[in-house]
Amino acid sequence: MYEFIEGVVEHANPAFIVINAHGIGYHLQISINTFEKTRNLKQARILTHLAVKEDGHYLYGFFDETERQLFRQLIMVNGVGTNTARMILSGQSPSEIISAISTGNIAVLKSVKGVGPKTAQRIILELQDKVMRMATPGELASLPGQSGKQFEEALLALQALGFQRSLAEKALLKATNNNQLQLGVEDMIKQALKIL
Repeated sequence: MYEFIEGVVEHANPAFIVINAHGIGYHLQISINTFEKTRNLKQARILTHLAVKEDGHYLYGFFDETERQLFRQLIMVNGVGTNTARMILSGQSPSEIISAISTGNIAVLKSVKGVGPKTAQRIILELQDKVMRMATPGELASLPGQSGKQFEEALLALQALGFQRSLAEKALLKATNNNQLQLGVEDMIKQALKIL
């Protein structure tokens, strides 16, 4: 219903932002990530999501499209409501959440208040394929100790061997996540082939 709201930032704190758009003040629930990006702005365009609940209508605001898409994916998971999704987005950056879901890193999701082991497993199970499509190659390659260029080279090599991009990305993410040391391109490919 509302795609975005643009106007003067009247008030902002880690929980919400008030945007004055032509004399109407819109109260939007936000994550800490959005707050960090808007805290010093005088004018802002905030992407929105309207949630209709029994007790009222609530607007949720996002600084960028990736965060909004991730929020919408999270609230589709059984047991994850709008407040839990906002807590997840406040605890980590969208790229870190995408990486955690893609690699099946339950510990990252469990570290969020209100997310238990079963909910974390459900999020990974239901969203793993969906977030792989959302992620840019740069986000997929942004794992600690891994070079984005090496990740891309390994991904291209696996595709040349006939593997689908999404399967190759998953395997590379698992391979690089399981190794604390930086892997070379050849080692990344070998580890991914074991998974594939």
